[in-house]
Amino acid sequence: MKNIIIKQRSDTPHWVGDGFPVRSIFTYNDLAKDISPFLLMDYASPVEFPPTDKRKGVGSHPHRGFETVTIVYEGEIEHRDSAGGGGTIGKGGVQWMTAASGLVHEEFHGKNYAKTGGPFEMVQLWVNLPIKDKMGAPRYQGINNEQIPLVNLKNDIGSVRVIAGDFEGTKGPAMTFSPINLWDIRLKAKSTYTFNVPSGHTATVFVLSGDLKFENGDTLHEAEIGVLEPVGDTFTIEATTNSKILFLGGAPLNEPFIGYGPFVMASKEELHQAFADFNSGKMGVIGKIEGTET
Repeated sequence: MKNIIIKQRSDTPHWVGDGFPVRSIFTYNDLAKDISPFLLMDYASPVEFPPTDKRKGVGSHPHRGFETVTIVYEGEIEHRDSAGGGGTIGKGGVQWMTAASGLVHEEFHGKNYAKTGGPFEMVQLWVNLPIKDKMGAPRYQGINNEQIPLVNLKNDIGSVRVIAGDFEGTKGPAMTFSPINLWDIRLKAKSTYTFNVPSGHTATVFVLSGDLKFENGDTLHEAEIGVLEPVGDTFTIEATTNSKILFLGGAPLNEPFIGYGPFVMASKEELHQAFADFNSGKMGVIGKIEGTET
């Protein structure tokens, strides 16, 4: 039975552009070695945005060597990149962008959401790529809410949306370069469930809202992440209140990596090359939208 070995939270928000007030729950400088292949998590906790005609978000910026995964709990996000990928994802949707050999992208609130305003909540993950895939072709997956299968848990205690990987025989739609389980879990108050995970995989639980108790008495609360011990293939959690949870699991890559700013590669030399390639324009540009400023 897996229990928590590392617990971490962040109570210091910062803005990414003018559209994403986030807390960095972990980065490639702290927990990434313990929860490979995941590199970073930014959490935009619930906030209300007023209606606006302005494009709120973050303008063009580069990435190389990994993937960004944006899970929209409330609101709407629009993505465009220099490799031709793009789309708009609303509540319940996921944008899974593979930067790989490098691109420039931008992320803004969706036009319809900006006009009406309203609640906004999202998680963005960075997922490392195996060294053999870091210089592959970029890819974009826009996954709408209705494409993500929902598994209702027994005795009506909650549900699991399977974004990637497998949950009790139900497979998620996201294509991944290494084995990953990404589950959006809801548990009702005073309910307990035992989850099965592949032996040898990393396993991490993040609480967006609610309160959890593990079998050994450890607890997790809102905006707190728990890294589970590597041994074992099950973990049991009790939701003491209605809880919204994100589970991150995967086969560890067990490869060297180094990150600086928007790039994560296998060596300093590759990092230097990434900056050189971006500065020389090799990662492309995004065309300007007529009538707007980015």
